[in-house]
Amino acid sequence: MNDQHSVRNGLWIAAASFVLWGLMPLYWHLLKVVPSLQIVMHRMVWSALLVAGWLAWKQGRGWLRATLARPRTAWMLGLSGLLIATNWTLYVWAVNAGHVVETSLGYFINPLISVVMGVVFLHERLNRLQWISVALAATGVAWLTWQYGQPPWIALGLALTFGLYGLIRKLVAVDAVNGLGVESVYLFLPALGILMWAETHGSGGFAGGWGWGVDALLVFGGALTALPLIGFAYAVRRVPLSVVGLMQYIAPTLQFLLGVLFFGEAFDRERATGFIFIWGALAIFASEGLWRARRQAALAAT
Repeated sequence: MNDQHSVRNGLWIAAASFVLWGLMPLYWHLLKVVPSLQIVMHRMVWSALLVAGWLAWKQGRGWLRATLARPRTAWMLGLSGLLIATNWTLYVWAVNAGHVVETSLGYFINPLISVVMGVVFLHERLNRLQWISVALAATGVAWLTWQYGQPPWIALGLALTFGLYGLIRKLVAVDAVNGLGVESVYLFLPALGILMWAETHGSGGFAGGWGWGVDALLVFGGALTALPLIGFAYAVRRVPLSVVGLMQYIAPTLQFLLGVLFFGEAFDRERATGFIFIWGALAIFASEGLWRARRQAALAAT
């Protein structure tokens, strides 16, 4: 009964995390008056304070030293911190520049990018259905490139930075929250320095130019950065990864719907054709992963 209760809680928390990620364009849109770079810097500063404070409360003041004591951790988390900062910056800019649909495309193709990185960097092998998925996704990207005269750079940039981030976090043996804490510590001083420079040179507004409502949203943006990841880390320890893998498509689906229905972005037949290739690839990929997980569970039970 306790295990069922734990799994049920994990499912609810995973769903809440993905829904929060999916609805986040609405939040960043409320901050459209703030330059995108400053939104990201505030996100880094306040999430660093929140995560570092939480880790100090749960694990004591020595959590940072204990985490960095592991081999290769310091420089690898420094690199992953740069990647996630690049991903956040591109994402916030794209949302407030009217490219929500393309950001959703980036997170739709991200799982397939991660599969390719596993083949290239970790020498993993793919079966026939997985290769078909990758080929369909590549066809969709090629179609969009041909139709619009250039690759979907925003989607590819988001998928590549987050895919590389996931690869590094897979290679470094650190808990998800501790890893986020170290990355936040690395990013804290540069982000704070940029914000202070902006305030003293007249391009910032946190001291009164934007109003207390916007200031509050900037501060709470740190919590929105940390809470879904903490919830995700909680869920993956209690819910089968195959289930979490399917649930992750909640976020880009909500982003896509927001882009088309709420923000009114264009979604013509040509763009829909490219998306259909990619959605088909994801359907095959997800179905194959679910079937394989069930087969392994059946063999283990036998």
